[in-house]
Amino acid sequence: MQQLVDEINERARAKFGTGRVADYIPALAEQNANKFGIAVCTNDGQVYAAGDARDAFSVQSIAKVFLLTLSLRVYQDTLWERVGLNPSGMPFNSLTQLEAERGKPRNPFINAGAIVVADRLVSAFATPSKHIRDVARRLSGNESILIDARVLESEWQHRSRNAAMAYLMKAFGNIDNDVDQVLHSYFSCCSLAMSCVDLAIALNYLAADGHAQAMGEQFIAADLARRINSIMFTCGMYDAAGDFAYRVGLPAKSGVGGGIIAIVPGKMTVCAWSPALDENGNSVAAQYALELLANEMGCEFGR
Repeated sequence: MQQLVDEINERARAKFGTGRVADYIPALAEQNANKFGIAVCTNDGQVYAAGDARDAFSVQSIAKVFLLTLSLRVYQDTLWERVGLNPSGMPFNSLTQLEAERGKPRNPFINAGAIVVADRLVSAFATPSKHIRDVARRLSGNESILIDARVLESEWQHRSRNAAMAYLMKAFGNIDNDVDQVLHSYFSCCSLAMSCVDLAIALNYLAADGHAQAMGEQFIAADLARRINSIMFTCGMYDAAGDFAYRVGLPAKSGVGGGIIAIVPGKMTVCAWSPALDENGNSVAAQYALELLANEMGCEFGR
């Protein structure tokens, strides 16, 4: 496995120069596009890493997996009264669809859906952003994980569209709490700074029937892990979910910080990261790396 990961690290770097770093959040625009890391965490606790796999980066929408998991732990299936389970077929920050469907977002991985999920956590916890940070630390076994204050401030200063979605949903009765409080919690979660190694370990519970390695305990029920994986498979890669499913065939969630987490149920988690994105907001090099891994390990993945 280490030899394969090293080889993928070399081959993925050939994609440097393709795509562009996200710039609608100014703090993300400062990232070095010529970075790439990959980490694999197997269900028996082995970690294999190459490249810049231990560099911390802004997890952005990968954090929506944490938000969803924690909210489902509290609210279980009643959460789906607030947010749907289907692909959106529209941009991740669409207002048009949200208004047409009376403030109920299509799924928890578009921005509006994640804001609704964050609202549920604001209702459940006195300090939701601290709770999410602490859970990320426990799941990864890394007590030094922080919320990047510069990224958080940058997101807050450029919150207009997310605020528009939140106020629209509040007008339809789908946001209970103060909009600024909800948005601050949502941005705080997206501003977590974690490495490929951190994320591969932290989200391994989705590959291991809900068992969290670093915590040494059952974090969620096995059937819930399966259901979260299903939503990741259909909705986790923005508008390219179908294309990624066809080429790679794994549940995954991307973020505009350049990271992608992929789940191989029953076997392992993989996180790849490179900041330059394609037109759908997914890392060019990270997608390529995951495709290479899937092609090399097709039999082991059950494909």
